[in-house]
Amino acid sequence: MMFRPEDQRPMTSQFAVRVAVLSGIALVAFAVIFFRLWYLEVLSAEEYLDQAQNNRVREVSIQAPRGDILDRAGKTLVRNRTALSLQVRPDRLPKRPKQRNAVLDDLSKVSGIPSRRLKREIRRQTRELPASPVTLERDVDRDLVYFLRERQDEFPGITVEEVYVRDYPQGELAPHLFGYVAEVGEEQLDEPQYEALEPGDQIGAAGLELQFDSVLRGRNGASRVQVDALGQPRGRPLSEVPPETGNSLKLTLDSKIQRAGEDGLASFGKPGAFVAMSIDDGSILGMGSFPTFDPAVFTPPVSQVKYEALFNDEAKPLANRASQGQYPTGSTFKPITALASLDGGILTATETIVDDGSYELAGLPEPLKNAGDAVYGPLQLQRALQVSSDVFFYTLGDRADSQTDEAIQKWAQQLGLGPPTGLDLPYEAGGLIPTPEWRNELYAQAAEPDSCGGEQRLYEPGCYETDRPWSVGDNVNLAIGQGDLLATPLQMAVAYATIGNDGEVVRPHLADAVVDPLGRPVQDFEPAPRRTVDIDPAYRKVILDGLRDAAMAPTGTSYGVFGGFPVDIAGKTGTVERPPNPDQSWYVALAPYDNPQVVVAGTVEGGGFGSDTAAPLVREILAAYLDVKAKDIKDVESTGNAE
Repeated sequence: MMFRPEDQRPMTSQFAVRVAVLSGIALVAFAVIFFRLWYLEVLSAEEYLDQAQNNRVREVSIQAPRGDILDRAGKTLVRNRTALSLQVRPDRLPKRPKQRNAVLDDLSKVSGIPSRRLKREIRRQTRELPASPVTLERDVDRDLVYFLRERQDEFPGITVEEVYVRDYPQGELAPHLFGYVAEVGEEQLDEPQYEALEPGDQIGAAGLELQFDSVLRGRNGASRVQVDALGQPRGRPLSEVPPETGNSLKLTLDSKIQRAGEDGLASFGKPGAFVAMSIDDGSILGMGSFPTFDPAVFTPPVSQVKYEALFNDEAKPLANRASQGQYPTGSTFKPITALASLDGGILTATETIVDDGSYELAGLPEPLKNAGDAVYGPLQLQRALQVSSDVFFYTLGDRADSQTDEAIQKWAQQLGLGPPTGLDLPYEAGGLIPTPEWRNELYAQAAEPDSCGGEQRLYEPGCYETDRPWSVGDNVNLAIGQGDLLATPLQMAVAYATIGNDGEVVRPHLADAVVDPLGRPVQDFEPAPRRTVDIDPAYRKVILDGLRDAAMAPTGTSYGVFGGFPVDIAGKTGTVERPPNPDQSWYVALAPYDNPQVVVAGTVEGGGFGSDTAAPLVREILAAYLDVKAKDIKDVESTGNAE
């Protein structure tokens, strides 16, 4: 028989239950832990091993070069070059301000970039593109590259990367056409056309770079590299997908013609524009605007001072006046009035109108007169175009207003004025063909405050109030290209081309073809005419004959400029009154006269008479097109009106 000690008491049933419950909980907990470890170590071992390996591998994007932009002969106008770019990754800089400033101060000493500028650029670029590296300097010295790479642990977040930047071997030639590239914006990454891009990638931001971005932009590659605990690459890449270079864009542009036009414009030092275009298919051979700008300004790192100076310049150097400049056209409009008058039965080619130097118009206190108070006597249409008689065309404007249903306006629109021409550049402006309906509607709105939102809208000409309805004087003004009429140089080139080619309203275009990086054709551009208008051959002939006499006959308005030119051309001067500004100079020409192939339109703001600046500009462009040397142009003395 066994005896238990006096102090040992039997376990109560309640206590036993508690022990059992706690033991069960502990057993279950250990079982869960055991099975979890078994799951991690056995069942998921391969998956977590892959993740661990991936933590040591980084995928680095490899920038794809953009395609080149070439002229019609294959000469390179825009290309890429590699540059060593000093960059900062703000997210990899030390977090503590003291250590961060120490790194930037050391970088300032070795790079020669002032510390204040370093910090300012980091703040500015991080604000504008928070996910992109900050570019501090381009084309850095290789000694600096070696120094930084050898001391990478002393300069965390500081890298020197080899990047592609746009290069312009022809200097400042045609920047308004090419435009520029910029880093894709954060909001743009949500757009379908940019969804495959990453912050920091380059896209077209203006001009042809924007219009044909999908053609020029290549496809980035990727490299998988092993990195250490600090995220620094170690060893060779594990795998690599090479980038695909973008296709090249071949233009219809002729570099020789483009250079001649830009040099001619620059020689006057006044704002202006020119267009040289094939009348058969609308191929742009040259198109320029002044003042101009250096496209390299937009190559990173972008100078904020230069950038703001361009956008704030009152002369608007970024505007392409050839396709965006909206102007009255002056007497260059007279061939359109002539065609409308002949077709509308307002005038016959042999009808005589006596120009006695003035034209009486009801409601005006003084008669309208010719430029320089000239008197030309009895005139038929061909002679009226030769001497540019305002009185003759005042008469036609008066007749058209009372006898026909807006004949001048309808022919102006048929020939290409009014809506944009369809040029393959972004932001082309339209023009304005004033009609009674348009002006009367403005007059009805005159009592409404802020009918234009308080300011004139950029591409809505004529958005202003008026204190009178339409009158015959508006049509008389329109007949000579004055008043409310607005057109771009490109629109005037299209109108003259339509007369020159027997009625095809061409669609102007700069793009000729797309070729791959090996030069193989990918796509051709052959835009069809917008429409065809019926021009009576007899009407066309009398108008071209009048324009030929205006340029080549001794009493023609531009004989002093073209009288000694070895190739006959058909051209018309224009002098536009734009108070309080000086007169604007215009000239539009078709060449050669007997078989027109090209149209050239030029205008110079504040250039005075059409024969003073615009005509010499057009002559320089035609000389380049026709390969006429300066020694082949004879000096002549004009006896006609300088208009």
